[in-house]
Amino acid sequence: MLKVKRAVFLAAGKGTRMAPLTDILPKPLVKVHGKPIILTLLEAVQAAGIEEIYIVRGYLGEKFDCLLADYPQIRFIDNPDYEKANNISSIVAAADYLENAYIIESDLLLSNPALIPAEQEESNYLAIPKEKSDDWCFYTDEAGCIRKMAVGGENCQQMVGISYWTAEDGARLARRAKELYADPANHQLYWDEIALSRYLPEFTIRVRQCQQEDVIEIDTLAELQLIDSSYR
Repeated sequence: MLKVKRAVFLAAGKGTRMAPLTDILPKPLVKVHGKPIILTLLEAVQAAGIEEIYIVRGYLGEKFDCLLADYPQIRFIDNPDYEKANNISSIVAAADYLENAYIIESDLLLSNPALIPAEQEESNYLAIPKEKSDDWCFYTDEAGCIRKMAVGGENCQQMVGISYWTAEDGARLARRAKELYADPANHQLYWDEIALSRYLPEFTIRVRQCQQEDVIEIDTLAELQLIDSSYR
C-alpha cells in the first residue's frame, strides 16, 4: 500500500441543470443542509492526511477563494477552456498532478468519508453494483478489472466520480489526455473516456464498490429539493 500524495478536484463546469442556484455560484459550492457540497469531499481528503489539494476551476472560479479560510493548502488550477470544451480540458489543465492522486468530481455529496482512504495500492474507480442503470456503467472481468464502459445496462457497476491513479497510470493518463486534446475533434470527450475507452488496453483499473447511500451525485434542482426540503 502507498500513501496517496494528492487530490485533484474537477470543478470547472457551469452546472446549468441546477439553475437558478448556479447562476450565482459554482455547483460544488451550493449548500446541502447548510454545507457546500464540496466540503463533504474536502473534509474526507483532509481526514485522510492528504497534503496536496488542487481544484480545477472555471465558471465563477473566484468564488472558490472562500475555501482558503479553512483550507489554506488548496492550490487552484484555472481551466481557460471550460466553456468550449468538456471536462477532458480540466484533466489537461491538471496534467502535472495526476500521479499517485485521487481525481474527484466536486459535485458529489459524500456521506461515507472512509471511501477516501489514506493509502491505495492500484488504480480504481468507485462504483455502485446495479441490476439495472441508465447512467454511466462499468462491466468488469472476474478479477474486478474494468473491461468496458457504457451508458446504461444491466448487472453492471454504476460509475461514481471518485477514482485513484497510481504514479504510472497517472503519468500515462496525462500523456494520453494531452495527445487527444491536441486534436479539436476530441474536445468534447469526457475525461473518463481517455483510459476507459480510447486507451483501455493500456490500463488496469479495478472497481472499488460502494453503496448508493455512501455518495450521491446531485444533477438537478429537483434532485436537490428531494434531499434538502429547504429548497422546495
